[in-house]
Amino acid sequence: MKYATSKTCSREIDFEVENNIVTSCEFVGGCMGNTQGVARLVVGRSVDDVIKTLEGINCGNRGTSCPDQLAQALKAYKASHQA
Repeated sequence: MKYATSKTCSREIDFEVENNIVTSCEFVGGCMGNTQGVARLVVGRSVDDVIKTLEGINCGNRGTSCPDQLAQALKAYKASHQA
């Protein structure tokens, strides 16, 4: 799934989920070291665990961050895949 980010240096997050587990994650743009680190840390974890861990992280006065945007992306994913 591709998710267009808002209010962050990264422009987009590309990720895949199988059986509620994040199987891949890549940020487009942003601070390469930080976004690569976040992406590697979330692969293999459940969607709910990643949301719980990353939601609400703030970068400066933006009201969001790249990790928070990933949480928002996963929340959007969950909402679109509920029966």
